[in-house]
Amino acid sequence: MPRPLDTARRAELLSGVIAYIAEFGLMELSLRPLAEYLGTSSRMLIHYFGTKEQMLVAALETQRPDIAGLFADVPDIDTLRRRLIASFVVNTTSDWATSTRVLFQVLGVASVPGSPYARYAADAVHILVEALTAVLRELDPDHPDPKSRATVLISGIRGLLQDRLVTGDNTRVSKAARLLINSTLPPAS
Repeated sequence: MPRPLDTARRAELLSGVIAYIAEFGLMELSLRPLAEYLGTSSRMLIHYFGTKEQMLVAALETQRPDIAGLFADVPDIDTLRRRLIASFVVNTTSDWATSTRVLFQVLGVASVPGSPYARYAADAVHILVEALTAVLRELDPDHPDPKSRATVLISGIRGLLQDRLVTGDNTRVSKAARLLINSTLPPAS
């Protein structure tokens, strides 16, 4: 009979997977060095997660932001503007940098045909775009294409976040993100 999973240990391992990928990268991810880093064996990683890909997707799921919470109770465009700036522009904590670095690696690998991460990455983008589209549709019902507006914001901010990680130029990138958000959202009413 298989040994039952220790959920606390599983959560600890998932956190360690994110830290490992942030430090060493996704491209060369191999179970043995990862297991050594985590203080376990590759056999135990398979026991907990099945495959390397399933393990990574489970780890990424722990990093997914609370999208519903981000856009909950947004009464007007100005609040949305402030929330987008605060959530995507101002945040430069080490936790943010770690999870964002990992996400960008997964998005890059997901663009390769046949990638085991393609569905996860597509879902991550879709969830963000749909959540923002719903808010824009509610706050600006006369706009003919809120999904395109949401796509510009999500994709533009994602590109700017990548720029920040690559260059470290927080000031320039924050100004650019504010410009993108302010020019894409309708003026205050």
